[in-house]
Amino acid sequence: MLPLEGITVVAVEQAVAAPFCSTRLADAGATVIKVERPEGDFARAYDANIKGQSSYFVWLNRGKKSVIIDIASDEGRKELEALIASADVFLQNLKPGALDKLGFARERLRKDYPKLILCSISGYGDSGPYAQRKAYDLLIQAESGLCSVTGGAEAASRVGISVVDISTGATAHAAILEALFARTRTGQGADIRVSMFDVMADWMAVPLINSEAGKPPPRMGLSHPSIAPYGAFTSKDGKDILISIQSEREWKVFCAIVMEQPKLPENPLFSSMVARVTNRAETDKAVADVFASLTRDQLIARLDKADIAYGEVNSAIDLASHPHLRRIAIDTPNGRISVPAPAAIVLGENRSYGAVPALGSDTETIMKKAASTS
Repeated sequence: MLPLEGITVVAVEQAVAAPFCSTRLADAGATVIKVERPEGDFARAYDANIKGQSSYFVWLNRGKKSVIIDIASDEGRKELEALIASADVFLQNLKPGALDKLGFARERLRKDYPKLILCSISGYGDSGPYAQRKAYDLLIQAESGLCSVTGGAEAASRVGISVVDISTGATAHAAILEALFARTRTGQGADIRVSMFDVMADWMAVPLINSEAGKPPPRMGLSHPSIAPYGAFTSKDGKDILISIQSEREWKVFCAIVMEQPKLPENPLFSSMVARVTNRAETDKAVADVFASLTRDQLIARLDKADIAYGEVNSAIDLASHPHLRRIAIDTPNGRISVPAPAAIVLGENRSYGAVPALGSDTETIMKKAASTS
């Protein structure tokens, strides 16, 4: 039996953040009823790169039931009310105030359904000067300062995945699980509100603290602002390998085994972490010269022998054949596909993962059940 079997989640959701949250609940056994507008979640049309379907949508909507409801209509609002009445969790990421205008104010829902756990995801929360702004992943990356610490010295950059959406969905997921656990003690639901900006501001704590101390972190690409050598260096045959030297002991071992220059740590330019950071250009050149004289295989053999932390700078297509990549197979309306497996492994439990639903595929079944219990 999966941990959330018997839990029903109604999700008025679209795009990435809320679907990320609800698909994790579905993976754990919850019945997730995805309420879609007649034209469907707009993420269904983001691309057509996996058997003619959107890569985002198939990644984030496995194991759910798709129900078409026009919540702008009187009949649609009645149908949504019937679903909420039988739910344990109501998750939504509509614009702040949108549900209130439709008669689903969270205060009213909490009163009518005291055991219900509500979770609302928004860009900037329900109040404040930016509350009514539209908010998407990259906009919050920029607004929160994340872009200012990402990229190289020449320009700020976005993080290459939807990091704000994903982190917000993960935060909502954790908060819902906490509320479900609390309900077993109190019998009461909860009203959870998660904003994308708040999540990213929390994740930006270290750059913020350092900036307030007058030491804003510089953009350094694949280097580290306070550790050297910590960065990517190119082998003789053109492979970039990122290394990290965390201590003086590691530096001495690295110099002796990888660089074959055991006396290098005695040089005042390289004798301590502070010295190496101060003389970063000289430090990086010394390392780069050695890396450029050896092939990728020779360097990895030496790095493994010295037990130095390293990683190859791979592309997304390199990940496809990575020896550590775990995959799961899921069914979709256009056939079976393979995607990266969820990260958590529970020993002794072999999970299977539900199919990605076609638009509205479960409307008749779900609504008939909801009508019979209301």
